[in-house]
Amino acid sequence: MRLVSAADLKAWISAGRELAILDAREEGEFGHGHLFWAVPCPLSKKELRARALLPRRETRVVCVDGGEGHAEKLAQYLAGIGYGDVHVLKGGTPAWKAAGYVVFTGVHVPSKAFGEWVEHHYGTESLDPPELQALVDAGTDMVILDSRPMDEFVKMTIPGAVNVPGGELAYRIGDIAPRPETTIVVNCAGRTRSIMGAESLRRAGVPNRIVALRNGTMGWELAGFTCERGQTRTYAPGTPSSADLALRRATAFAAENGVRVTTRAAAEAMLADDSRTTYALDVRAAEEYAAGHIPGFRHAPGGQLVQATDQWIAVRGARVILADDDTVRARMTGAWLRQLGGWEVHVVQGALNGTLATGPWKPEAPEVAAVPSIAPQALAAEKGVTVVDLARSIDFRGGHIPGSVWAVRGRVPKIGGPVVVTAPDPLLARLAAAEIPGARVLEGGVAAWKAAGLPIAADRQNPPDEACVDWYLRPYDRNSGIEAAMHEYLSWEIDLVHEVERDGDARFGNW
Repeated sequence: MRLVSAADLKAWISAGRELAILDAREEGEFGHGHLFWAVPCPLSKKELRARALLPRRETRVVCVDGGEGHAEKLAQYLAGIGYGDVHVLKGGTPAWKAAGYVVFTGVHVPSKAFGEWVEHHYGTESLDPPELQALVDAGTDMVILDSRPMDEFVKMTIPGAVNVPGGELAYRIGDIAPRPETTIVVNCAGRTRSIMGAESLRRAGVPNRIVALRNGTMGWELAGFTCERGQTRTYAPGTPSSADLALRRATAFAAENGVRVTTRAAAEAMLADDSRTTYALDVRAAEEYAAGHIPGFRHAPGGQLVQATDQWIAVRGARVILADDDTVRARMTGAWLRQLGGWEVHVVQGALNGTLATGPWKPEAPEVAAVPSIAPQALAAEKGVTVVDLARSIDFRGGHIPGSVWAVRGRVPKIGGPVVVTAPDPLLARLAAAEIPGARVLEGGVAAWKAAGLPIAADRQNPPDEACVDWYLRPYDRNSGIEAAMHEYLSWEIDLVHEVERDGDARFGNW
């Protein structure tokens, strides 16, 4: 196993050649301190993530952790499946910090920091919650657009807001706010997706007054206002009537930032070229992707791709190919990716002309073996069985099979008697069950259990906050100190710009 010192890794980051830094810890552990460009690849899900994060076997990879030994295990796994240039950071993140380099807390840090940089660089206008409420009270001609995915919107949103995820904003704004006199307010839960959504519309040349809601739903509640919950308001489906206008706007923004346009044949040739790391991503909504996409392209909705780039792209210096139906969303996304990470970005013209694959994306995971299974009704009738649930800890809190045990794969406690494993991802359930003698998997998981009308338990205290190693708890995920956590989170976002300057490894807008 090859070790690399903190000083040498720092030099590699600056050198500009292809490089991936994978952190082998669970996301909650990762969030308590990591390198700026590190990407989570937890041991528990390595078979489901590694190949997608590292499309090319010759890419230089450095595995890191917090000094627990997880990095060595991840490096051994990568070497075992054919990666030839794998290293481990000697001493892990503690050694990086001891060398005088910056350690970042939180998750999706490059994207979050980029959002703060965008506000400073472009002078994105924002307003406080009381100012927004005053506009509402005055009957202002206005729309409030929540730029988060629907699952977050349902949990809480500004009263009257409509869900329009960030990647859809510039595409659909001509239909949503056709009059230039209409004020457009963009919000998220905190700061950066509000900023990015508002600035996307400004960069696209939308003539309206466009503002970000400062501090989002957190700021709204901290100001004493109440969020709506359980709402599902969203944009009209299908191609907007103003799509031609959106294309003209997106074309200009993409051209300004060096986004290249390519044919589908050329894109497929690039994807087959093993001399460069190439990510092929379809930025449309999930249902559009499932209905038909270029074979080999992974789903990555545009707004989330920019705001959580490390879920899809791990390699510095890589090539990124983006696809949609008419290039609007791909061009807008690509322009921001160029400014954020300097990746070489191509947009596919005529992406849907030709043979298409259907259904959701599935990872390449040959390690997943067949294991015995059991149906929900049969499990309910069986005595003495322990159910091990590998769902996200916060999802387990919201609903699980009564008496089940929450765990992370690889850290399942010793259990006497028969075990049934369940997970939202059936591949993860099968991987874990294969490691437990005699274990079976629950057919259809907890969703099938619910659908069968069987009882569900919910307990916000189980697991407790300190046990949620798999998920970096957002302020409103916590069981106590929520208000203080909101203030801390918002301060953290604001300070990211200064920490990035101190670190020196990001060159936003100057690649």
